[in-house]
Amino acid sequence: MPKTVYVVRHGQTDFNLKKIVQGSGVDSSLNDTGRDQGSRLFEKYREVPFEVVLTSALKRTWETVAGFIEAGIPHEKHSEINEMSWGTHEGKKGTPESIAEYQMIKDGWGEGRIDGRIGGGESAQEMGVRLQKFIDTLPEREEDLLLICSHGRAMCGLVTLMMGRKIDRMNELIHSNTGVWRATLQPDGTWAFDLKNDRTHLPEVQREEKW
Repeated sequence: MPKTVYVVRHGQTDFNLKKIVQGSGVDSSLNDTGRDQGSRLFEKYREVPFEVVLTSALKRTWETVAGFIEAGIPHEKHSEINEMSWGTHEGKKGTPESIAEYQMIKDGWGEGRIDGRIGGGESAQEMGVRLQKFIDTLPEREEDLLLICSHGRAMCGLVTLMMGRKIDRMNELIHSNTGVWRATLQPDGTWAFDLKNDRTHLPEVQREEKW
């Protein structure tokens, strides 16, 4: 079978709910909604014979896919797919000033300015380098069916790069808690996606939420 990866964003945390910046420096846990989202994800995909679960080094990712890990699927943590660092903004609720800074840097990504740093944190270029290192290992892995759990911004960057696009196009993607993306490795080494932010495992009221 062709190598296939499922990429999912972690479930909801109280920081998501309260619009507090997490980034890579806040190791938050899922809230009740997030745990329910993870359970629903497991119930829908439990029959998929995943051979390995790859998460970031932050616990909200492995808590999201806990059902698969508890079912005995091998689990690895990879800091390369940690969330983007938001520097001094992490752990804080957005202010008019920080929101304006974020929007300015984010708009800059779409114009090719990928060196900007929000709150003195990580640049899009730096995140792209570490994400690409992770992507480059996937074709070489012995497993053919992989489940990957990452974060909103990092996941947008990961999927963008897997699509063969530059990191400055990651604004084109949306991300939802436990939204699922699926890609198959093609003979020419490219990845073809046939699921994009799928949320059909979630209750209708949550399917339109974006964080």
